[in-house]
Amino acid sequence: MSAPLRPRPAAQLGPAAPWDRAVTGAPATSRLLTVGVVGAGRVGAVLGAALVAAGHRVVAVAGRSGASRARLALLLPEVPRRPVDAVADAAADLLLIAVPDDALAGVVADLAERGALRPGQVVAHTSGAHGLAVLAPAAAAGARPLALHPAMTFTGTPDDLARLAGISYGVTAPAELRPLAARLVADLGGVPEWVAETDRPLYHAALAHGANHLVTLVNEATDRLRDAGVARPEKVLAPLLRAALENALRLGDDALTGPVSRGDAGTVERHLARLAATAPESVPAYLALARRTADRAIAAGRLRPVDAQSLLGVLANSDRGVAA
Repeated sequence: MSAPLRPRPAAQLGPAAPWDRAVTGAPATSRLLTVGVVGAGRVGAVLGAALVAAGHRVVAVAGRSGASRARLALLLPEVPRRPVDAVADAAADLLLIAVPDDALAGVVADLAERGALRPGQVVAHTSGAHGLAVLAPAAAAGARPLALHPAMTFTGTPDDLARLAGISYGVTAPAELRPLAARLVADLGGVPEWVAETDRPLYHAALAHGANHLVTLVNEATDRLRDAGVARPEKVLAPLLRAALENALRLGDDALTGPVSRGDAGTVERHLARLAATAPESVPAYLALARRTADRAIAAGRLRPVDAQSLLGVLANSDRGVAA
């Protein structure tokens, strides 16, 4: 069982310390923030608990589902659950909105239309895909917009709190709000990565491609090993995948091994034939990744173009077969 959260003390300037000092460059621990959290999903509940552990005051949270209530009981047991507009009203300093990407614009617009946002209040969201544009209704109401995305996968349990140490946060902020953003990230134990507004979709695509598709890839490999009669595929894959990931992060394309990097067309052809017979749904993904792997291997000088011709022919022929 995880140890209970113990808020660590934070230095205070006292009740008279103006909020603007935190915004314009006061020290990172200059003042406790009064925070409200909209969205008690995996991200919102964990970040709320992390802010409490950093000494800030999370005074209200919105979350309606049974799963949200269970997370709040585990991570923020002393924080009252309130309607969304009541949370916004209670969030004197910072309103953290942690809802799904496609719901974010509607939540922000609704809060602005209800008059629930106030001038000077910082309204931050945790979406990787969005920047500041989605917060335009909040900015029009005088609130200060901030995009603050933790580059981490969450389970919504206390175990996530230990994983926050040292992670990066994709931050998009107006220039005057950067000191506050840096302070919040530091309080959460992270490191800011400043992302331009126009680059938010590319930033998020890279993270989703790397993390979400990795889960799919690992599970595909696990399923195919089971098809091959392996009783414990996770035992076979664990050391191989850990080494591959560590090598890729350290060496880049120089970490590449396997039949595609060697131009072994015959081996790849046999892979595709057996996959087509056993798990045809896996063939398109294998083809797409093999072709991209070949492109990168050629560009990195790992595979000579002359040695790649047969392999590329196999992949092209298989592509036509899938299309047919």
